[in-house]
Amino acid sequence: MGDAEQAAKKGFEINKADPWSQHALCHVFQYECRFKEEVEFMEECSKYWAPLSSFMNTHNWWHKRPVEVYLNAVGLLLRVHVRGAIHFFEDHLKMLAGYLSDRAAFWYLEWHLDLLILWALACTGKPSEAQDLHNGLKLKVSTMNPKKGKLMQKGLTLAAAAYEYGRGDFTRALELLGPETLMPKAMVGASGEQLDVFNEVWYVMLLNAGDAEKGKTVVIASAAIEVIEKQLKKRGGTRFLWRLLERGYSTLGKQEAETIGEKAKALETAYF
Repeated sequence: MGDAEQAAKKGFEINKADPWSQHALCHVFQYECRFKEEVEFMEECSKYWAPLSSFMNTHNWWHKRPVEVYLNAVGLLLRVHVRGAIHFFEDHLKMLAGYLSDRAAFWYLEWHLDLLILWALACTGKPSEAQDLHNGLKLKVSTMNPKKGKLMQKGLTLAAAAYEYGRGDFTRALELLGPETLMPKAMVGASGEQLDVFNEVWYVMLLNAGDAEKGKTVVIASAAIEVIEKQLKKRGGTRFLWRLLERGYSTLGKQEAETIGEKAKALETAYF
């Protein structure tokens, strides 16, 4: 990291208006938890950002806040929630949701963060604020050009599902998402890894629906197995997905469940 800082500083000295040099140095500060220095540095650099692309401008403003710290925190807590262990961290989630209620500081910066905030607010008993955020997203989409607005309708659907999932209405959330479509990624502005948690939410809701609707157990569990196996081709090292797949096969009474469970256990042993 020392070499990275030296290279970033050299680039910055050559051209202080270069956003990539600013960005690289900012990541050094963030990696080393020098958050005060990070914010002060980006505050000074912000005078150069007006001509930048919307992506670079927005992303650098993230660092100025620094919003990424909060995004990573709430994203991690959603992963804990979907794994059924949020009761260990309820106080942390409530505290974080309190910070994320600050509309001026966190809302409408990035769609990915807005989705996570919607879930956190709904999950911690702040439905009014969550609705305000959701209504603001709908207003934002209504002002877009028709082509982009049509694309972002999927994003709005995901936002509505995040809200319903957060407040515990899993049936409604699954109805909104449907049983056949993976979470939209392109319009959310996050990496596949960051959005995997939304897919995990969907898989769990599918499996829960299969358990609840006895007449449709085979159809729903089979649909869950199909999408989980498809995802495992890309994320074969994700032990939680193997556990979900084991659950799907167990629901159907398939012998493959035992082998899949052994695979998950081997991954867990390797990690821990």
